[in-house]
Amino acid sequence: MAYTVCTARSLFRSKCVIFLLLFIAVNGSPPEDPIKCSSNNNSSCTITNSYGMFPDRSVCKAANVAYPASEQELISIVAAAAMTKTRIKVATRFSHSIPKLVCPAGQEGLLISTKHLNRVLKLDVQAMTVTVESGVTLRQVIEESAKAGLALPYGPYWWGLTVGGMLGTGAHGSSLWGRGSSVHDYAVEIRIVTPGNPEEEFVNVRVLNESHQDFYAAKVSLGVLGVISQVTLKLEPLFKRSIAYVQKSDSDLGDQAAIFGHRHEFADITWYPSQRKAAYRVDDRISSNTSGNGLYNFFPFRPMLSVAMAVVRATEENQESLRDADGKCIGGKLVTSTLNAFAFGLTNDGVVFAGYPVIGYQNRLQSSGTCLDSAEDSMITGCGWDPRINGEFFHQTTFSVALSVVKNFIQDIQKLVQMEPKALCGLELYNGIIMRYVKASNAYLGKQEDSLDFDIMYYRSKDPMAPRLYEDVLEEIEQLAVFKYGGLPHWGKNRNLVFDGVIKKYKNAGEFLKVKQKFDPLGLFSSEWTDQMLGLKEV
Repeated sequence: MAYTVCTARSLFRSKCVIFLLLFIAVNGSPPEDPIKCSSNNNSSCTITNSYGMFPDRSVCKAANVAYPASEQELISIVAAAAMTKTRIKVATRFSHSIPKLVCPAGQEGLLISTKHLNRVLKLDVQAMTVTVESGVTLRQVIEESAKAGLALPYGPYWWGLTVGGMLGTGAHGSSLWGRGSSVHDYAVEIRIVTPGNPEEEFVNVRVLNESHQDFYAAKVSLGVLGVISQVTLKLEPLFKRSIAYVQKSDSDLGDQAAIFGHRHEFADITWYPSQRKAAYRVDDRISSNTSGNGLYNFFPFRPMLSVAMAVVRATEENQESLRDADGKCIGGKLVTSTLNAFAFGLTNDGVVFAGYPVIGYQNRLQSSGTCLDSAEDSMITGCGWDPRINGEFFHQTTFSVALSVVKNFIQDIQKLVQMEPKALCGLELYNGIIMRYVKASNAYLGKQEDSLDFDIMYYRSKDPMAPRLYEDVLEEIEQLAVFKYGGLPHWGKNRNLVFDGVIKKYKNAGEFLKVKQKFDPLGLFSSEWTDQMLGLKEV
């Protein structure tokens, strides 16, 4: 495949230079703590997400925040809160959930951060399990497991998520093989601290495994059951993968999407609907004797130059104000062709991409997020969505559609593109629609059947009253997925609307609510927003 983007002739074009500057691998400022307090004793606090704003643009407040560094400290904190009937929410180090799952009810609640619950407690090579505290990141799990010759077989592509956060929201990678791509389906034991009655000294430590029915509620908990303190995950022997991207027309995408995930273990698809193309990730497990030491360092997850990100954002704001669909289409082609030309950040040896396939060990290809690694550099660089640099500011609409109907859903989107060929160019500025495979889960709030997850990012205005370019088309896609095709929204992403009535789509929702009542009868870990998600209040 030939590429003409950012050639020697085009290097002097300003947009091309800016785009290449974004991908320079440099150190950058790490994200700041999402919790801020106005006093030195961790009181009078606010919390946000890593993007700096919730879907409804509200500010979440709490009276206090606690930072336990052990399970025993966590037990004492929960007991004290339960004794005074204080409302509680759990927060993670980077706070990547878009909805308000971390907001306690009212303004007098308590935030419990798992920032310091970040230790790998035990790695059992013989049993092939790892036991970690809930604030341990996916990256830590991957790296510590690899040191023992083991691997978590599937997981999200972004390694800045915590184990507790992944179980709270049902985070996943892409696979229909084995137990599937959801991290919670590799949990074999969960320790969760819940409120208790006075006879129990106001606290319970519940140890759950696959022999307990309550375990299937805790696997995807939305944070409303208590605080997960420890998790034991099932691992596999470390293995190698072979990855190649194949780009072709999307004319038969509906047919291919229904079967591609069964043909390749780690398959996913990146769709560029306005260009009528799709990039298929042919990704399989291979013999560990195969030569190769490939590395995945996804470009958009690397540190970005703040000045360049601000220019990119200003360009898109200008396109929106001028209703410049052509500009977005040109920009979208630049982004997608460059990412494809540079293999999305894959390299054959950790330095250079010389061609497909890229072969390497699972721990080097599974996930990335190097913008989190950096020392402070006064915001010269940072993660592209860091609100301090005035860079990316977007909506992220993510839902899964059952494989049994996914062909029809894709064809409906293609019909919209035929009617409005430029309507989805804006998605391609964010690398198109990422489609990942997710297997049915026995978690009460997990996927109900084998599905394809559609991850759609698009421009969000800083002005809540400003209409987006082709807003009607994007919202029609959202409504088609959720209402016509019964799609399930990702618990940790999305605008508020898509959660309306969603709990009715889960066959074991009633069982989940029974466990919630059992673990937290006073609803101390609940809030107005989680009650709405669970159908206990209207959205």
